[in-house]
Amino acid sequence: MERRRRAMRCASGARSAKKVRNVTARKADAMSLKHPRTILVALDSSPKASLVLAEGVDLAQKLGGKLVLVRAIGLHHSLPAEALNESPTRVPEILERSDREELSQLTRDVPPELLAKVVIHVGVAWEVICRTADEENADLIVIGSHGYSGIDKVLGTTAAKVVNHTNRSVLVVRDKPSD
Repeated sequence: MERRRRAMRCASGARSAKKVRNVTARKADAMSLKHPRTILVALDSSPKASLVLAEGVDLAQKLGGKLVLVRAIGLHHSLPAEALNESPTRVPEILERSDREELSQLTRDVPPELLAKVVIHVGVAWEVICRTADEENADLIVIGSHGYSGIDKVLGTTAAKVVNHTNRSVLVVRDKPSD
């Protein structure tokens, strides 16, 4: 009987220690959300990209964070004219150069001290975003939302997939409400 009581006390102590570790981990996560050091901003080529970037810049300025901008390169429906004349192995390189130029224009007004890195990878958007967030140890992912119709209702949007597949906090930026 005494052995059983001791075993129960030990098990109870282990559960308490585990609770303390979990609470401590949750507090650390909450602290990193209050003061995110690395804010990953996922940018596509939509008109909403400037709104998403502005939200990321605003957060970085208010919270003292740094921005990591990420763009996923997929095969576009309309390739740049120069890509049509090149070998298929050069297409990703051409798309990356085109995206870099576009991001350079988009970020020209971002204060340089806020911009830690610009990352461009070939791949499926949500996978690239989640992988880059892990690689950069991002505290927060900022991503835009898009309309939810057609095939997106069946497959899900990029933002929804990021939210469902990452263990990081995600801020989904919606359009400004019209007056």
